[in-house]
Amino acid sequence: MMTQKEAAELFRSDDLIGIGMAADAVRRKWHPEGVVSYIIDRNINYTNFCTEYCSFCAFYRPMGHQEGYVLDTETICAKIQETIDLGGTGVLMQGGLNPELKIEWYEALLRAIKQRFPRIWLHCFSAPEIWCIAETSGLTIRDTIARLRDAGLDSIPGGGAEILHDDVRHRISRLKCSSQEWIDVHLTAHRLGMNTTATMMFGCGETIEQRVHHLEVIRRIQEETGGFTAFIPWSFQRENTSLGRFVKEEATGVEYLKTLAISRLYLENVPNIQSSWVTQGLKVCQVGLRFGGNDVGSIMIEENVVSAAGARNRASEEELRRIIRDAGFIPKQRDTLYRTYFLN
Repeated sequence: MMTQKEAAELFRSDDLIGIGMAADAVRRKWHPEGVVSYIIDRNINYTNFCTEYCSFCAFYRPMGHQEGYVLDTETICAKIQETIDLGGTGVLMQGGLNPELKIEWYEALLRAIKQRFPRIWLHCFSAPEIWCIAETSGLTIRDTIARLRDAGLDSIPGGGAEILHDDVRHRISRLKCSSQEWIDVHLTAHRLGMNTTATMMFGCGETIEQRVHHLEVIRRIQEETGGFTAFIPWSFQRENTSLGRFVKEEATGVEYLKTLAISRLYLENVPNIQSSWVTQGLKVCQVGLRFGGNDVGSIMIEENVVSAAGARNRASEEELRRIIRDAGFIPKQRDTLYRTYFLN
């Protein structure tokens, strides 16, 4: 098992190809069949009102702002119907931390969706949102997650992690949940029988050691629960953010590939590592399939948060299948739990 010191040394190494080859070997152990997966789903941002004012976010609007919104159930269901019509199997629903929305609002929304679309997989509400719902509703984290699960929530995304080191979080998102609070949500969800994903937003001014610390946190949780289905690293997009005034350069393609590969090497107990095209583009995503990645994520019928920060990459199902094939793999559509056996 790789140590934190060894991981830090790899981050400082110039042997990019060697690191990539080692990560590719771990990928082959997990996925010897040569399949690379993708999903057809939609990101629905049900509200952009938020009280946290994260410096890396260009999507949120303060409470009462004229550009703020809360989507109604009919609008959300229309977006889901369009997703299903395009062959989609799931919805990733996230929003700002809106204290005016208590748990009854979320329960009613989830039940309405499941009543109309009983087979759609609801992968919703990041750890900071769960904390906001719990606090505004006077509930424990366990009771909040259990009630959302009983109303129709199927799994929880890894958003809101950024870097799981409180020195970094205090600098870039001091009002958002702490590292331990993010951990508590995912541990609780796993213990309630729910799967979640884990993420990392890097390139926001953190040190190598802080980045490695983040990987160690994820590995420890996975050792205890086995509840993470995947790890998804992506790079900070600075263009329209206040943090971008202090972080002058975004992570390069080389830095992304190295981080992806080290993630695959360090997180040997996580089955899936996603190579992201959203921030780095299709070509770097494709190379990432030889740097430990076995999944290219979603075609993203809709995405508002990362694009608000300046990311403008787009991809169709045909393009994702093409880059997978051209990299020497078999493309297969998956569901939210990374199951491909029942799809093409």
